[in-house]
Amino acid sequence: MEATLQNIVDSRLQWVFVGGKGGVGKTTTSCSLAVLLARTPMVDVATGATRKRRVLIISTDPAHNLSDAFDQKFTKTPSVVRGELDNLFGMEVDPSTVTAGDFDLSKEGAVLEEEKRSGLKALGNIIRQAANTLPGIDEVSVFAEIMREVKHMTFDVVVFDTAPTGHTLRLLALPQTLNSTLDKLMDVQGLGSIIAAASSLMTSATGYRTEDLQKSLETWRAQIKEVQSQFTDQSKTSFICVCIPEFLSVYETERLIQELTRYNIACENIVVNQLVLKPTSEPPCRMCESRKKIQGKYLSQIDELYEDFHVVKMPLLGDEVRGVEALTKFSRHLITPYNADTHGYL
Repeated sequence: MEATLQNIVDSRLQWVFVGGKGGVGKTTTSCSLAVLLARTPMVDVATGATRKRRVLIISTDPAHNLSDAFDQKFTKTPSVVRGELDNLFGMEVDPSTVTAGDFDLSKEGAVLEEEKRSGLKALGNIIRQAANTLPGIDEVSVFAEIMREVKHMTFDVVVFDTAPTGHTLRLLALPQTLNSTLDKLMDVQGLGSIIAAASSLMTSATGYRTEDLQKSLETWRAQIKEVQSQFTDQSKTSFICVCIPEFLSVYETERLIQELTRYNIACENIVVNQLVLKPTSEPPCRMCESRKKIQGKYLSQIDELYEDFHVVKMPLLGDEVRGVEALTKFSRHLITPYNADTHGYL
């Protein structure tokens, strides 16, 4: 398939995840893609007119790099990227802060007496502490929160600069795991009598009815199901794997793609970064040739394994990619294959 991300640019995807092993250039790739999307107009379905595409890029990696890539400070609130792109926004979210606050179930209902509110808040915090032990709960909570917010922000596409592979796999696995676990739990014989026995104790302790608690939990479960629905809708969500031509990175990429397939999440693009590509007019370099030989071995494996993927090959750069101008320059080769003789050093 063509070595380009043109299929992503031409699509009407709402959610684009960019992930891979740490240190392979995920942030540079995701930021460049966001710039590329923001610079590419789209046709409005409602009016049929061509307009700017409103793009939001979000970092869910606790070790945020968006601010460094765009050379400006981002917070947990979407901020417009400085420069000529007034339709590109960025934000940095720490997943642990989303689930760290009080889980106050009383917010869902009417005004309660102080004593009942206090008991309910304590119960809610117990539930939160239990939920926080689930691997991936932070990431899914962020995604659910963002889905709610984005509905009011009128963004056309959201690009996620994800945490390294391990965190991402937990994020992808949790919705299905939770739904499966809850379904099995509800099928347990005698569960109804257990709930009924606990109901009177809970009501007297918190002043909150079991039915109300169940309603709150069902609301949360519905949000998790919506996350899963969005993940598996290939017209809305796609995943771009980023790697470098080295053993560990290629191995993690294969593991990631297998997991994406397992959870029915679309992935047909791979970006290979840090390739040693130099003009043929340049004098030979022993170190360069040695690295090219090693990289060639893993590039051959990538080409063989992923012949049905769009594999984009990006060069090793001499400078950092910081700021909109540098990201724009880098992004051009996400849709136009890089050629050292034609394009020279970036």
